[in-house]
Amino acid sequence: MEFQTEKQLVLEYYAALDKAPLGGSESVLQRYLSPSLIWRGFHPFNEISDAGHLASTVWEPIKTSLTGLQRRMDIFFAGGNSLTSEEDRSAWVVSMGHLMGLFDQPLLGIRPTRRIAMLPYCEFLRVEDGRITEVAFYFDLPSLMGQAGVHPFPPQTGAQLLQPGPQGHGGLLFDQQPAVEGEATLAAINAMISDLGQWQGGLPLEDELARTWHSDMLWWGPTGIGATYTIERYAKQHSGPFRAAFADRSNTNHVCRTAEGHFGGFFGWPNFTARHVGGFMGMPGSETTLEFRVIDLYRREGDKLAENWIFIDLLHVLKQQGMDVLARLETL
Repeated sequence: MEFQTEKQLVLEYYAALDKAPLGGSESVLQRYLSPSLIWRGFHPFNEISDAGHLASTVWEPIKTSLTGLQRRMDIFFAGGNSLTSEEDRSAWVVSMGHLMGLFDQPLLGIRPTRRIAMLPYCEFLRVEDGRITEVAFYFDLPSLMGQAGVHPFPPQTGAQLLQPGPQGHGGLLFDQQPAVEGEATLAAINAMISDLGQWQGGLPLEDELARTWHSDMLWWGPTGIGATYTIERYAKQHSGPFRAAFADRSNTNHVCRTAEGHFGGFFGWPNFTARHVGGFMGMPGSETTLEFRVIDLYRREGDKLAENWIFIDLLHVLKQQGMDVLARLETL
């Protein structure tokens, strides 16, 4: 299936939204978004179904805080949802990068720096009959906190970096890609998910990862976890500690899983649940079953995965355990 028309619609939507003056976001949203919109975003926004509410609670505050807003995309592609039936002809357009501006006004209690700031984001947009009907807009708000000198988390296991784009800078797939490449990417992602489902037994962790990842894999994790490089360091710095901190992981539950060319990914609401037995993000074990809202994007090389960009709603994870980071900002 070809999704060039849907890509163009999203690009036009982005251009109109990014250039809209203060007070003008709602008219753009009304023009491009369906009246039956389902919009999902990280804490504290959660689910929104009204363009006016979306404008007043999300886009107007972002544009007020990050003046001179620019969207700097690193990945852009489209595909069908592999999890739905063949009768579903809708497209999912995927975008990842940073919203950049001058951090001139507070945002959700984060104090402005009056310096350049970059808010990492990733977005899945479902397009049907010329309108955007469903959106997952996931963003690394703790990254913006860190840029403002606020560090709400204990020392992380990985390195804290602004997430870069893909090696080779080939992630902007404005042109249609060969179908066989997207199918190969989806196959690699599905194989990795199948192995991930066996995380409480079977092969040693590094051997398991080597089945679907290159040895020099790059894992660009969110603020609070951080980035890791190579299978060996990923196992030690994130995957191993994460698995040790949780038990009773549920099955994967994605809303969309798609790919085009050498890029693909998925999101869930939530992706999975797991019982916290202790140690994650410095929190003691509570036996609480937590839900994880996640977007994962991947770059494939050959028949294995080479890079992974991850957006996890860590503020929501902590809030489920009684820690409201946003409410505590004034004391940090």
